[in-house]
Amino acid sequence: MSRWRKALIAASVGAAASTVFVVTSSIPGQAETSLVATYTCIGGIAGAGVDIEATITPQIEAGGLMNVRWGISYEGPQRFGSPGFFPAGSSLDLEGVVDISGAWVGQLRPRGGQEQGELVPGEFLELPEGLSDQGSIGRSGTVRFKPGALTVRFTPAEGEVMVNNNDTSNITYEGGWRRITTAEEFGDHLYDLHRTRAQDAKARLEFTGTNVAYIGRRERDLGKIRVLLDGKPVTDSLVEPGKDGSGTPMTGTASKEVLWESPQLAYGPHTLEIVNTEAKVAYVDAFRVTVSDVTEPPAHDQATCEIQGDPGAIDVTVPGPTEDPSDPPTEDPTDDPSDEPTDEDSTPPGGDSIGGDHVAVVPTGSSSSSSTPKSSSSPTATRYYRAQVPKTPKGGVDSGEAPVTGEGPPLGLMTSGAVLMAGSVGGGVLLRRRRAVHAGGARR
Repeated sequence: MSRWRKALIAASVGAAASTVFVVTSSIPGQAETSLVATYTCIGGIAGAGVDIEATITPQIEAGGLMNVRWGISYEGPQRFGSPGFFPAGSSLDLEGVVDISGAWVGQLRPRGGQEQGELVPGEFLELPEGLSDQGSIGRSGTVRFKPGALTVRFTPAEGEVMVNNNDTSNITYEGGWRRITTAEEFGDHLYDLHRTRAQDAKARLEFTGTNVAYIGRRERDLGKIRVLLDGKPVTDSLVEPGKDGSGTPMTGTASKEVLWESPQLAYGPHTLEIVNTEAKVAYVDAFRVTVSDVTEPPAHDQATCEIQGDPGAIDVTVPGPTEDPSDPPTEDPTDDPSDEPTDEDSTPPGGDSIGGDHVAVVPTGSSSSSSTPKSSSSPTATRYYRAQVPKTPKGGVDSGEAPVTGEGPPLGLMTSGAVLMAGSVGGGVLLRRRRAVHAGGARR
């Protein structure tokens, strides 16, 4: 291979090397960091206590928005429980508080809800997948995010639920009651009944709702029933299942009859008790529980949650707007030098672009003012999630922080350019010498 051809190949390799270097120059990725806070919730649907773990992650999103996301999960075996019988459609709603200080001052309130299926008392409630809230980025600087209070609310679905007589986890029987199955042609609810002949035998239902009805049979020669609501009679009159609605003694059997129904009640926990006042047959087929006119989450179902220890805080550094260095600065000669300077804290225009964020988790010396942590004689164990970069740029350090651009000269590009130039010069010299040799031979 001639020297001239080798020189051209060397020059081509130099050009290719400089091209590859430009392609692999990295673009900063956006870093994310999370911290974990544990809450203990008591009262309402939390009962004696339920622990909740919240994974809190602030993130800058497209359009100049700061989004704070909470991942929510149960910590331990305890769960929020349904306070009563409800049709499908009840909702469990959580609302957190994030206190903001530094370049911005204020609060974000991440919220989230989860719709529930049909519920019975004590059934586990499903948590929402997560909570979120976002705010517009008003200015650059370092912002500290610190988790605060957490509130848990339960909103019951409106509708009615039938509680069968055999639901002994929610109905208490005293005094000789026994369950019997019935033929389908009688039409009893779920084809069974509870039956007694004992005087003063009682059946008690605890429920949460706004209305309740006692369902049973009407037939000849049944005992009279006293009904107590929350321990007191609603009327002095007794229920007479041995007569029809007009007061005429029964000659046959009627099933699934509404023998007694309560007036409209304030939503909340109640107790219904029926008492057989005679030594005659009495039946319980079912109870119908209704929920209606609940305009907002009931206060007595709400659980209060306190943060445990001090989980620390997250610092996020928000850069200023990106400027185009190719645009020369322009000065307005008409500006009056006596004008007052502009406020440095003014909000940048909405068109400003965000150049990435730098996130760090920092421990703090005291807990949020929104809650009182429990004291501990040992240091608080703070759990941190390692910073995650969705796509690590080439040349970046695996630290969770985007690489800083614009620092230092482009040495790789300069070196490649020098190699390209040297190759080009060498090739030219070899070409000229080759032509000179040919010219000398021609003169001979």
